[in-house]
This record gives sequence, structure tokens and C-alpha cells, in this order.
Amino acid sequence: MKILGAGDNVVDRYRRLGTLFPGGNAVNVSVFASRLGARAAYMGVLGDDDAGRHVLASLEAEGVDTTWTTTVHGTNAYADVDIVGTDRVFLGSDRSVQPFEPTTAQLDAMAEFDLVHSGYAGSLWPHVEQMAERTKVSFDFGSRFELGEILPRLRHLYLAAFSASHLDAEEAEGLIRRALDAGATHVVATRGAEGAYVGTSRETLFQDAEYVTVRDTLGAGDAFIASVLVGLLSHRDLRATCAAASAHAAQVCLEHGAFGHPLPHAPSDPASDSKVVNS
Repeated sequence: MKILGAGDNVVDRYRRLGTLFPGGNAVNVSVFASRLGARAAYMGVLGDDDAGRHVLASLEAEGVDTTWTTTVHGTNAYADVDIVGTDRVFLGSDRSVQPFEPTTAQLDAMAEFDLVHSGYAGSLWPHVEQMAERTKVSFDFGSRFELGEILPRLRHLYLAAFSASHLDAEEAEGLIRRALDAGATHVVATRGAEGAYVGTSRETLFQDAEYVTVRDTLGAGDAFIASVLVGLLSHRDLRATCAAASAHAAQVCLEHGAFGHPLPHAPSDPASDSKVVNS
């Protein structure tokens, strides 16, 4: 099984810890898929600073193929993070070197994989149809989506993932139905501590969250997605796949950062415009 994470990467800079961690939806999914036994790769753009080199080294340490990873001159994408309780507080970010327009060669390389995963923080949504002509495509919309705008392209997706913590259970199930009706093959809606829904044309299953002493939820949703993808591509029982995904996501919540690999970081002054994001 070969899975490619394509698109966003970032270093999450934890101000109070004086530490940064590699991350980003596409990076996290590729790393978690590798840990689950898939042959994983990452396609994206890194800066040539210490942070970018650290992301690259972390990917390689996790056994993720970086053949299609490009390094350019500039500051690697970053997000300054603080933790209040278990909520993430974003103090500022810069993603200037991260976006890229895939070349024909990059699109054609996607055909070598069983699935390509990308997400809203990257720049590949306009290219989903071209990607789907070459292989299965998974896309994470997070919580920042206008359903009416994305519905026409959902038919190109093997998996559509949504962060639905802002929705109640009935609304989350409604989101699943609408996405399936629009043509997505599988749909995931995660609701943090309230569990998750995984829908197919045959059934929609609810999976309870595993209760652990949460230290940091960063990366938990990506772990859930990666586990579901590996389970689906392995043709495992859906119920067992959901339970394994929940367990995987819970383990990620036990430590800071998405998948480890801390690096000391000396924070600058915090940005004045802080935003609390509920986990």
C-alpha cells in the first residue's frame, strides 16, 4: 500500500515550551500512515532554514519518502502555538513558501500511489479532479468549508474528511449524508471528545472517542484520518477500522506536537491578534 501526503507542512512553535515540532495535515498523515505499515511519501515545499531542514530530517527518520519534496530559499511555514487547557491558541503564522502549483510531472507521479491525501491548508483543492484522474484522493476540509461550494467536487474524492466539533450529532450526520449524496465514496466527521462518524454508501458508523488524560490534541484528527485510510485500503472491517482510528488519535493526545521530533526554539514576541481554536 502506497500513500502520498501532498500539500501543507508547518512547524508548530510552542511558545511556552520553547520547542517546535514538525507537522501539517499532509505531513502528519504521511507519517502516521508510515507508522501503520504503509509505504508513505510526502510531496511539498520546505524552506531552507533550520525549521525546514528539521521537517525533512523528521520525515526521513519516520521512513517517509521525500523524493517529491522540494526545498526553496526562505523561512519554512510555521504557526506559533500556545495551549490553554487543551485548546490551541494560534498566535500568528507564515505559510509563504508552502503553496505550490503541481507540475504535470508531479501530477503524473501521483499515479504511482494507491491514494493521495491533501487538505485545506495546502494549495491543491483546485487540482483535485486532475489528481482523481490518476489515483484515489482523500481531502481534509477541516472546519473551514462552505458546503455548497465544495459539493460539486466531492464526487472526485475517495474520502472527504471534516472537523465537525462545531456541529451537534444530528448536524454531523447530516453533513455525512450530504457529502455521500454528492458522490464522495467515504466521509469522516470528527467531533473531538464527542467521537466521530464514518460514512459509506452502505452505512454510517459512530465511534466513541477513547478517554485519556489529554495533553495536546494537535494531530489527533490527522491520526484518525490516516488510520481510516489504511483500514479502508486494506479492506478491513469498518467497525474495527473506526475503533483502531480512535485508539490511534487518543495516543497522539498524550504528548505535545503531532508526532514528536521536538527541536528547541527561542520564541519572539507574541502576535497581538490571538485566536482560540477549540479542539
